[in-house]
Amino acid sequence: MEAIVTTKGLCKAYGTHFAVDGLDMLVPQGCVYGFIGPNGAGKSTTMKLLLGLATPSAGSITLMGTPLDRKGRLGLLRQTGSLIESPACYAHLSAQANLEIVAGLKDVPRTDISRVLEIVHLEKDRNRKVGQFSLGMKQRLGIAQALLGNPRLLILDEPTNGLDPAGIQEMRALIAAMPRLCGATVLVSSHLLGEMEQMVEQVGIINHGRLLFQGPLTQLQQHSRGNISLRVLDAAKAEAVLQASGITPTHEKGELILPPLRDEYLAELARTLADKGAGLVGLRIQTKSLEDIFLGLTAAQSAPAAPEGKAV
Repeated sequence: MEAIVTTKGLCKAYGTHFAVDGLDMLVPQGCVYGFIGPNGAGKSTTMKLLLGLATPSAGSITLMGTPLDRKGRLGLLRQTGSLIESPACYAHLSAQANLEIVAGLKDVPRTDISRVLEIVHLEKDRNRKVGQFSLGMKQRLGIAQALLGNPRLLILDEPTNGLDPAGIQEMRALIAAMPRLCGATVLVSSHLLGEMEQMVEQVGIINHGRLLFQGPLTQLQQHSRGNISLRVLDAAKAEAVLQASGITPTHEKGELILPPLRDEYLAELARTLADKGAGLVGLRIQTKSLEDIFLGLTAAQSAPAAPEGKAV
């Protein structure tokens, strides 16, 4: 799949502190890519680098197959929409008037305003003053501004921050639908993995400026498989079968706990337990939540000698 964003060894240093440290990012075209990390992990700095708002200390950035440099910067930014921090709006003007100002700055026909208002579900509020908008409506107006000109890449920095549950749900649905609604690839950041898993297909996890994981959400979910819990009528017979198979179980709340096993091996083991009269009455695969995986990845990144810019 063609990449719409590629970085190689991307670094941004402020004195001796590296906010971004050897970042190798790849965002496939036509997806929603979740860029996830704790506060201060380097997400916003990376997005500013991608938008040309900060200059890299080292490394390279390629957007839509073209290097982001002085020569190609202007053309690339015309194909990129963004919402970094809170949207910039004039509270005393209507949504329509705000979008007309942005359309003029972008040199985009005003006829595009109706299209973006419909995408963000604000067409009925186009003549209301923005000062009367809820925070969620202001965020959607900010996305409408970013969508003017039909950009190929949309960069959103924590767009659900401060929203109430209804606003968060509405924003999730809007972002998840972006590739289908307007053909844009979306790079969206958050510090909450549980929130992101409901709207993204690809994931990049960053901490201390380094990429800890990158790949499809389904690949990350595969790491959630945990131990296996068995409930049996005859623990002694069950343990004999397990020991003969090279497995030493532990005991927890009347259950036998086994390490993760392949499905085929587990099915064969269950048949053997039944044949030997162990009385298997329950089998449960324990799973880690994605939040637990996320916390485990970020907690494990404590040794400064870890390889820089490598996904694990």
